[in-house]
Amino acid sequence: MRKYLSVLSILFFLLTLSCQQEYIPKPRGYFRISFQEKSYHNFDSAALPYRFDIPDYSKIVPDNDRLAEPYWVNLKVPAHKAELNLSYKEVGNNLSKLMEDSRTLAYKHSIKADAINERIFVNPEKKVYGTIYLIDGNSASPLQFYLTDSTHHFLRGALYIREVPNIDSLRPVIEFLTPDVIRLIETTEWTH
Repeated sequence: MRKYLSVLSILFFLLTLSCQQEYIPKPRGYFRISFQEKSYHNFDSAALPYRFDIPDYSKIVPDNDRLAEPYWVNLKVPAHKAELNLSYKEVGNNLSKLMEDSRTLAYKHSIKADAINERIFVNPEKKVYGTIYLIDGNSASPLQFYLTDSTHHFLRGALYIREVPNIDSLRPVIEFLTPDVIRLIETTEWTH
């Protein structure tokens, strides 16, 4: 019995010593994301009716989706699981419908978005006009746009990051990729 009491008293003593420091949970952390140095090259394919600058750490691949149409491509940034889907349409008497379809697709993200900011883009020298939709919040696509010359060409883009939309962890990637998409928009030219 004495042996039992001495073991119990030692355990009690150790328990009282171990409970003196208050436990504080650590805040949730995210993995460190390393970013490449910004550098660009001109993407110009004779097969496409448009050209623009793209980052050196990206690649253009044809859109192989079963619903894809001619001149649809995807700009992939594998290091960040990001993809800019680019779809092209020829303009006939359908410009207002194409513009409204683009607006509708951007605003479908308003369910999860905190805000959608529209910016008008105008480059009269290259005859490129459009609207950029910057979508804040936990939406699947943080940036969308369309560009047109109003008579022949219509190019629509939507940026996607293939991760669960969590703005806290994805914000650095979105802030890194947004200037790349803006550069693509600013350097777009029609080729035929």
